Amino acid sequence: MSPREPITPSDPTTRDYTDTQLTDLITQLHQRGQALGLLWGSARTNGTVNGHTLINFGNAPVSTLLNLLTLIEEASPWES
Repeated sequence: MSPREPITPSDPTTRDYTDTQLTDLITQLHQRGQALGLLWGSARTNGTVNGHTLINFGNAPVSTLLNLLTLIEEASPWES
């Protein structure tokens, strides 16, 4: 399987996510990332800048959350 292209912070589709949807994605990140030793206990939504909702683990854009979830999904075959 070839890796997917990362989503850029300026991707217009990242503006379509609601706080509730992002909270669900953060929950997925917590659950799926824990199996790989990735822990972001304090990750949460953190306001909006220029129409982009930020995720609080360094005020990352939504694209970072989506890209992390993609990387975790791609790493799944190597989980033991």
